[in-house]
Amino acid sequence: MKNLLLATSAVAMMAGGAYADGHSEVKIGVILGFTGPLESITPAMGAGAELAMAEVTESGALLGGASVTSVRGDSTCIDAGAATAAAERLVTSDNVDAIMGADCSGVTGAILQNVARANGVVMISPSATSPGLSTADDDGLFFRTAPSDARQGVIITNILQDRGVSEVALTYTNNDYGKGLADAFQAEFEAAGGTVTISAAHEDGKADYSAEVGALASAGGEVLVVAGYVDQGGSGIIRSSLDSGAFDTFYLPDGMVGAVLNDNFGEELNGSYGAYPGTNNAGAGMFVELAEAAGFDGTGAFSPESYDAAALIMLAMQAAESTDSADFKDHVFDVANAPGVQIMPGQLAEGLALIAAGYDIDYVGASAVDLIGPGESAGNYQEIEFSNGVYSTINYR
Repeated sequence: MKNLLLATSAVAMMAGGAYADGHSEVKIGVILGFTGPLESITPAMGAGAELAMAEVTESGALLGGASVTSVRGDSTCIDAGAATAAAERLVTSDNVDAIMGADCSGVTGAILQNVARANGVVMISPSATSPGLSTADDDGLFFRTAPSDARQGVIITNILQDRGVSEVALTYTNNDYGKGLADAFQAEFEAAGGTVTISAAHEDGKADYSAEVGALASAGGEVLVVAGYVDQGGSGIIRSSLDSGAFDTFYLPDGMVGAVLNDNFGEELNGSYGAYPGTNNAGAGMFVELAEAAGFDGTGAFSPESYDAAALIMLAMQAAESTDSADFKDHVFDVANAPGVQIMPGQLAEGLALIAAGYDIDYVGASAVDLIGPGESAGNYQEIEFSNGVYSTINYR
């Protein structure tokens, strides 16, 4: 890494225009489930990504002063056909240069295979966590700032063990995300000596989950692990469990964490706990402050990861001196990992200028990004617990 003092000085010199033939506009597609089972958390995710874009546009430091425009698409989270059509529109009609998204694992995989690879477009997901995506054919185009659920399975096991829980019932939403997480957790928990009394899928969109809860209750368990969606079947399972007295303590993985839990259940969930990706590094606090100033909640699930996904796209473009995915896909790892000058939220202008001046950067960002192996986050989690009708972070792992 070149001298940090010289690098810092370069920021001031380069922040106005690195390339004489700079691009006038960069378009980034933001495809998330703005409707569907995660619709309560996606507004802050979209806002996080667009905060990074606005920061870069204001800086004038990207590719000789290019502005960055967000073009939104609705993945629905669960309808692969609708998600593919939305992504196809972004690429072929709106001519986006890259995709920030998608969110849920199934639709992300569909977009990757049917749109991104077919058109050679980079996509960086902030929240698709299925272990299957780690080995998907991607032509080097797919990355994610969220960790794989193989990592989350370890986290769930550790938290349950630390609380002395040795026997759980498990229910999961019947799709790539739910099945992948359930399998990863069960394998890890049982290898550590725990018992999963039942592992049962549930469908989203049902009005009555009494049959599913009846089967879970018959199997028994100290805790019910709900690998579902907070705006759909996962909350339905919890409501039926509470109303019937089947379970009163729940473990809530990432897809179940959202402020709507406080609104829908309040003190009924006191004593329940869970975890979702997050870190207590300096960048996390900086992002929360930036988000608050921009008018949205930066503590929401996957909002920091969305900021980071968009930031990595733009920093990689700068490193490649190109908006062509074929050029900048090979620079995502370079800007995300050490060595280099560490770049935090709110410092994207400095990062862009340093790259333009020929210096290495290490983008830490809002979620302590560190990409491993197949282009996914190594994984940091924040542990939550319900008390007095609301959940709050009690630990980091």
